[in-house]
Amino acid sequence: MKIATYNVNGINGRLPVLLRWLQESSPDVVCLQELKAPQEKFPEKAISDLGYHAIWHGQKSWNGVAILSKYGLPVETQRGLPGDPEDVHSRYIEATVNDLTIGCLYLPNGNPAPGPKFDYKLAWFERLTVYAAGLLKSKKPVILTGDYNVMPTEKDVYKPERWVNDALFRPETRAAFKKLVEQGWTDAIRKLYPDETIYTFWDYFRNAYGRNAGLRIDHFLLNPAIEKQLLAAGVDRDVRGWEKTSDHAPVWIELKDH
Repeated sequence: MKIATYNVNGINGRLPVLLRWLQESSPDVVCLQELKAPQEKFPEKAISDLGYHAIWHGQKSWNGVAILSKYGLPVETQRGLPGDPEDVHSRYIEATVNDLTIGCLYLPNGNPAPGPKFDYKLAWFERLTVYAAGLLKSKKPVILTGDYNVMPTEKDVYKPERWVNDALFRPETRAAFKKLVEQGWTDAIRKLYPDETIYTFWDYFRNAYGRNAGLRIDHFLLNPAIEKQLLAAGVDRDVRGWEKTSDHAPVWIELKDH
């Protein structure tokens, strides 16, 4: 079973890139972030024509998350992150696919920091941590994946000294990610590649992709019930070099069939 996460940075504007990647890579399940499309503008037919069933949580101009599956329609179990009834951002959707619970998330960027946006990021992180603790208690296989907007360590960022005041790399953000992982989650990429330089995002400016001046901000967290089934993981880095592409590359894992 191959599961991927991809921040598409505007699903309709990048649709040719997404469809080409889906055809070439053929993941079984895909989590998408930053749809930047209202609910009614999700390109359902183009995606279903490739054999994927989809659920999505859209929002005009911003945010937006979706789960695609070749195994039939994902059974939605949660839409939006609990804990703040005032928060209307489309940043979390969760479903059961093949007895596996998959949470697709788009964590707030948080810049400029400090400030209200950074406060919102940390509050969202805390809500995610509380909610994730409940998922762990269920003992069912769970994956939390998506754009976390955090580089966990200096290994995950090109020239870390340039990022010390950025919301994605500030100590509070990294501490929040560490606290989440230490509940009992496994960072799939780091489990298989503990020491390698691996990036998932390259800015559009200053030839960042060409210079490999990247960040690792798209993550797969696996709970103990599924972590032992992890076979492989990687980044489809070349997709970042395609024309009119997202500034993120797709990230994927492969699991043993259970």
